[in-house]
Amino acid sequence: MQKGAETPAREHAVTLVDRKRLSLTGVEDVDCFNEQLVVLRTGLGTLTVAGAGLNISRLSLEEGRVEVDGEVDALEYSGGKKKPGGLMRRVFR
Repeated sequence: MQKGAETPAREHAVTLVDRKRLSLTGVEDVDCFNEQLVVLRTGLGTLTVAGAGLNISRLSLEEGRVEVDGEVDALEYSGGKKKPGGLMRRVFR
């Protein structure tokens, strides 16, 4: 790999079964977790999973895979992928 070259983003997928089992791919890091909240960094932004009795049953950051068991109440993305020229591009349209 060349110096300064960006690592290609992993494909990100979310699968939720019966609001009890959540499988994710494309996860870059786990920022924090407890029984009510799991905060994950993905190539598409930060994903916050809210619920009750949440437990990370599988974690493989090398593969970018995470599985969460428990009662899932909400999934929310924030941040996101930055587009080149974001603010300046909007200002000078």
